[in-house]
This record gives sequence, structure tokens and C-alpha cells, in this order.
Amino acid sequence: MTSQNELYFLLALQGTPRIGDLRARKMIEACGSAEAVFSESPGKLMQIAGIGSAAVRMIREKENLTRAGKELHWIESRNIRAIPFTHPDFPFRLNQCPDGPLVLFVQGDVNLNPRRCISIVGTRRLTREGREFCEQFVKDLLPYAPVIVSGYAYGADICAHLSAVENGLQTIACMAHGLGQTYPYAHRIYNDRILKNGGFITDFWGNEGPERDHFLRRNRIIAGISEAVVVVESAEKGGSLVTADIANSYDREVFAVPGSPGEPFKKGCNALIKKHRAHLLESAEDLVYMLGWDETSKRNSPAQPQLFPVLDPDEEEVYEKLHLHGKMLIDDIALSCQMPVQRVSVTLLGMEMRGVVRPLPGKYFEIA
Repeated sequence: MTSQNELYFLLALQGTPRIGDLRARKMIEACGSAEAVFSESPGKLMQIAGIGSAAVRMIREKENLTRAGKELHWIESRNIRAIPFTHPDFPFRLNQCPDGPLVLFVQGDVNLNPRRCISIVGTRRLTREGREFCEQFVKDLLPYAPVIVSGYAYGADICAHLSAVENGLQTIACMAHGLGQTYPYAHRIYNDRILKNGGFITDFWGNEGPERDHFLRRNRIIAGISEAVVVVESAEKGGSLVTADIANSYDREVFAVPGSPGEPFKKGCNALIKKHRAHLLESAEDLVYMLGWDETSKRNSPAQPQLFPVLDPDEEEVYEKLHLHGKMLIDDIALSCQMPVQRVSVTLLGMEMRGVVRPLPGKYFEIA
């Protein structure tokens, strides 16, 4: 569990200009904690790959600690949770990303580690056909109870959020600014509905505004926090395609809804499919099939009594991780359980033979 003191230093490191999440994580790993980074000698810091004298000078600025203290006070006064990447509540999928944020700020009762989680993105100028597809798509996913993630923008984003709310699904709005404001301002009328059915997350500090480059940074969270990204509609260029590219770099599944060649807001989707950067998506069944969401995992399916043999300590630990996170890569199971991969592989084989777990495409496993 991360102490309040360590959170303070994590914020100070996150707020240090020109450091970035990737280099910050390297320093924390090398020094053992964020607090240790600020007390380490300049010479030892510069031995870390990618850390030069300029970065060390930036870290040594006392203003970083002053700003961190003010931000900590700000979030505490507004009942906003600050979740460090070292905390068990931090999204495990996002922690698989090398440039994942050091700290997430969360408003609302949000489950950041759901069994099923998909992101839906698309153009801000959503067509009527695109809106109808998005609404039906989310409705058809209802039996599987996924969390729906998007960016709270006009068009496809807000359609995905509201469709989730209307169907009783939790939704997460990932913001390109701090939680001290709402952008676009017109969407403030939906804030209460989102908070009752999920909430808002960001890695920007409270008073940071929606700068242009913030949207690109925001997109990495949309791509990384979910197991798949769905592009409903997109022109030849746009933020949705950037999110799809990031998702591909994170080894996430990407889906795109096809359209006629002449439709301007289908050109981006068609290009993703043509270049084998996305699976063709014509219905919710396509996503369910590709992600291995079988019938027995439906929320509304009657519970089936299962009699499992007694599990040994290793099997119990693996079972608990899969129960908490849903499907997981074998490497992630090993990391989470702090076991050698070979030992986990043998454990999973024994559990598979007895029907406790089942393998999925891509070296994933889930509870049977």
C-alpha cells in the first residue's frame, strides 16, 4: 500500500517538467521509491539509462515539491482519489504499458480492474448510422457486463457513455484535463449520470486545461486500460486512429466498423481493416467471439454448480488472480503471483486438465 508520503513524492516526480512517465518509472525502479529519487545523488541518478544532467537539475528544483503539496491538498479537499501505479487498485492493464501514468486521479465509484473492459472511440461528427450502431452494439454487450471507456468528447464518445448508462453498464470517462473542469463544457449536464454509473479518470492535475497535446496523452490511457478498442467511425485522419495505433503497440485487440468506400467517416475504419490493423466488426458477436467471451461468462446466465478438486497453494494464488482480473497473459500471472513462468505454466496445466481454467488465444488464461 502506498503511503501518503510516497504519494507526495510521486506527485512531485509526475509534475517535474520534461521527465515523463517512462523515465520516472525507470528512476523509481532503480532507486526503490519516488522518495528515494529525490534523495539520491546526482551521480547515481545519471547512471540510469536516459537520465542526464538536465533531468537531474529539473528534479532538484524545490518548486516541484511545493507544487506537489498544493496538488495533494487540492485533491483531498475535493474528495478525489489519487491512485499511484504501485497501488493494488491501479488498473492492472494500464500497468502493462511502459508509459503508463505514475498517478491516476479518479472521481466517482469506478471499478478500474473489471473482468471485461472495452474502449469505444470515433469521430466527433458521428453519423446517424454510426450512432445507431454504437447504441445497438453497447446494448448487445449488456449480458457480458463490460465497463465502457471513452473520452467524453462529442460524437462517438458521448454516445458510448450514454448508451452504457442507459443499459445499466458502468462507464469511465477519460479526460484530457484536470478534474477541476469539464470539457466540452456542454457535457457538464451529463456529469451526474456518469458519476452514478462510473466516473471520471485522468492523469492531469486539477487545474490543467484541455491543451491540444493533452488529448494525445489521454488516448494512451483509453487504449491501455481496456482489453480492446472499437473504432465506430473515423475519417482518414483523426484521434481515433491514433488511439488504435497506440492500442496495437500495447498488443490490445482493435476492431473497426466497415463502411462503403465513398463514406468520409468510414475511410479510417476501412484503412485499419485493409492494413490488418483492426478486426472487421459488424456486430457485438464479432467482438465476443474474438475476445473469447463465451456464454458461461454472461452476467445473466444462471449459475452452474461446479465441483473443483482442492487447490494447492500455487493453484489458489493463480485462481485468485484470475478471479480478480479476468483473463490474463501467463507472463502477467507470473509477475502478479511472483512466481517463475515455468512454475506458473506447470500450475496452469494441472488446473486446465481438471477443468478449473481454460486457455484462450494469445497465451491468455481465464477461469473455466
